[in-house]
Amino acid sequence: LASSNLADAMGRFNFMDPAIQSRSALPLCGLAVTVNARPADNLMIHKALQVATPGDIVVVSTGGNTTSAVFGELMCHTAVAARLGGIVVDGAIRDVEGITRLGFPAFSRTVSPGSCDKDGPGEINVPISCGGAVVSPGDMVVGDADGVVVVPRGDAEVVLAAVAELMNREATRIAEIKGGGLFKAEIDDTLRKHGIVE
Repeated sequence: LASSNLADAMGRFNFMDPAIQSRSALPLCGLAVTVNARPADNLMIHKALQVATPGDIVVVSTGGNTTSAVFGELMCHTAVAARLGGIVVDGAIRDVEGITRLGFPAFSRTVSPGSCDKDGPGEINVPISCGGAVVSPGDMVVGDADGVVVVPRGDAEVVLAAVAELMNREATRIAEIKGGGLFKAEIDDTLRKHGIVE
């Protein structure tokens, strides 16, 4: 499902900062394995690749660091071999051409040639903030060309039903437009209510 529809269905919440962008032009959808990494260190990201199961999305907080890449082509080979579903880094990644060639969905705040340490400390599968959104282990993470949204695992069924309703409304509106109803009467009603038009 589209990230925009999911965000709308959650009251326009639970989406990440738009600076978190796709670097390999591939969508992702899966369950979160979260990593709280020390700035400029990726020890726990290496461990998360080992802990994650096929289809999982590794979601990383780097404590605000945007210059030290914590994921690159070499780690991507491991992630692809482990059949992971993608990675989202609130920080830097590198080797985007190699990651793209490997066909791996990767989102990040920045891209930087700089590397990092492997000393720790860090945490895996704890609640984190990534791109301003709270991500807990097992939450559903969806990323596409518009950005990344997080669906709390316990709310998944309610959100899915809300998205279905929203998509039905949009289909009805598209049919109206195709039938000649280009503009919604509610727009002028709202403008009249605010005294902008008569």
